[in-house]
Amino acid sequence: MDRIATLRRIEASLSAFESGKTDLETCERRVRAAVRTFATEFDDGLSAYRADDGTVVVATSEREARERVRELTGADAPTVRPIE
Repeated sequence: MDRIATLRRIEASLSAFESGKTDLETCERRVRAAVRTFATEFDDGLSAYRADDGTVVVATSEREARERVRELTGADAPTVRPIE
């Protein structure tokens, strides 16, 4: 899913919440699903990786993902796995 489609899904979820057509829990679930889908579907060599502490980053390799997690969290030797 591309960025525009993701933003449209998020906007639709927020609009439904604001108008009372859905509750907060459903809105949160829909927004989370849209962001997760966006973060795991890339066409340009990027992939999403999750560290053992739950941090998720986007990178071109596991090495780059470990470096990003290290920069974000300060972890000495983070372990990362691709999200499939």
